[in-house]
Amino acid sequence: MAGMVQEENSSSITSPPVHFFHMMSLSPGLGSPYPWLRELKSEERGLYLIRLLLACANHVAACSVENANIGLEHISHLASPDGDAMQRIAAYFTEALAYRMLKGWPGLYRALNSTKISSSSDRIIAQRSFFELCPFLKLSYVITNQAIMEAMEGEKVVHIIDLYSFEPAQWINLMQLLSARPEGPPHLIITGIHEQKEVLDQMASRLTEEAENLDIPFQFNPIVSKLENLNVGSLRVRMGEALAISSVLQLHSLLAADDDMLRRNSPSSSRNSNSTPLSRILPVNPRTLGEFLKKDFAILPSPSSDSASPSSPFSLTQSPRMGSFLNALWGLSPKLMVVTEQESDHNASSLMDRVVEALKFYAALFDCLESTITQAYTERQKIEKMLFGEEIKNIIACEGPERKERHEKLEKWILRLELAGFGRVPLSYNGMLQAKRLLSYGYDGYNIKDENGCLYICWQDCPLFSVSAWRFRRYE
Repeated sequence: MAGMVQEENSSSITSPPVHFFHMMSLSPGLGSPYPWLRELKSEERGLYLIRLLLACANHVAACSVENANIGLEHISHLASPDGDAMQRIAAYFTEALAYRMLKGWPGLYRALNSTKISSSSDRIIAQRSFFELCPFLKLSYVITNQAIMEAMEGEKVVHIIDLYSFEPAQWINLMQLLSARPEGPPHLIITGIHEQKEVLDQMASRLTEEAENLDIPFQFNPIVSKLENLNVGSLRVRMGEALAISSVLQLHSLLAADDDMLRRNSPSSSRNSNSTPLSRILPVNPRTLGEFLKKDFAILPSPSSDSASPSSPFSLTQSPRMGSFLNALWGLSPKLMVVTEQESDHNASSLMDRVVEALKFYAALFDCLESTITQAYTERQKIEKMLFGEEIKNIIACEGPERKERHEKLEKWILRLELAGFGRVPLSYNGMLQAKRLLSYGYDGYNIKDENGCLYICWQDCPLFSVSAWRFRRYE
């Protein structure tokens, strides 16, 4: 558009906006929205929304309420939970930023939320829709089950601890694999952990039925508990049982328990490290949304470093709750533990770092969800609202123990697990082969990458989830 010639006497306000983005003040406090905003093409609108979101988040981080409010008003003219991918992302990010502002007035915040009914059953339904419509969890389950099969070869009693037991499909698949073993199936015990008894009852019923059909000796031990309240010592692991532990998108929530101590001890807690100069956030040359998604989100800056290096053990020793939990799991002497986590860093103390990282991560998720789900509009909306939207809100609007979505990258989990005494188990080629076979059934755009025996589940070339395997290792 930079090459377009403006007609004589035409006003720049009604001209296509992209060629003079660099002339505009990028602060949301521009006054009334320009008339051309509603006429922007999708990619131009996406670029503009990114800029407005980052500028608005910067005002929120700096506690500039008036400018943040103006920014939210501008974004509301473009964002929509029913629009294209970037419009929908913007709608959930602006809601999260608004919630964060409201938390500054506890009375107002509580009053506006006093009649809201939080339905965990809706979240379970959304989680199951996500499982059915996107391959991420299926891939994690396939990789985990293959690792369990290889580790438990020849074992007569196999005990699995499922740290978040809500989807029977994973263990039904494992039962089918075990029933086909040349030496016959083992006695299978699954200890399922979930905060809702009804979910565990459904798991027990479905898995018991499948075990009877396959003639597999089976026992299901339900434990009604949140993960942070779980007493690992109460888990019944008997002599002679070969133990495997499955953790799918769960461990990061335990980092919330360590937040208060980290905030008290952090040198940055006494200064405002949340705001970021807009010159660092926004590029001189604009990119379209398509380029933004294609180029691994090069438009956004790398997060600033406001804590110890992720490769430094010092940055991990300040998480005693996590360390204690992993040490307790190590004390169970598992033959295998498979960990799946989000491959992103949403646990920085700086709000702007979290906003930038969350934009990268969720833009990829929204994009792949839109590409995968062409017809199931209602299901997609539930996933975006009940899963992605709630996670975005938690990452951006919440602090302290209330902020549970503390996703961190694999490099940190490797250090934590090694410090707890675990040894890494390379995931086999067979596991990756089965995962790629699953992707061949209509999942275009998804990819699996192997790096040092760990697997990354990617959308295009962007890693979104990591899967790693571990075993009990005695301290030397």
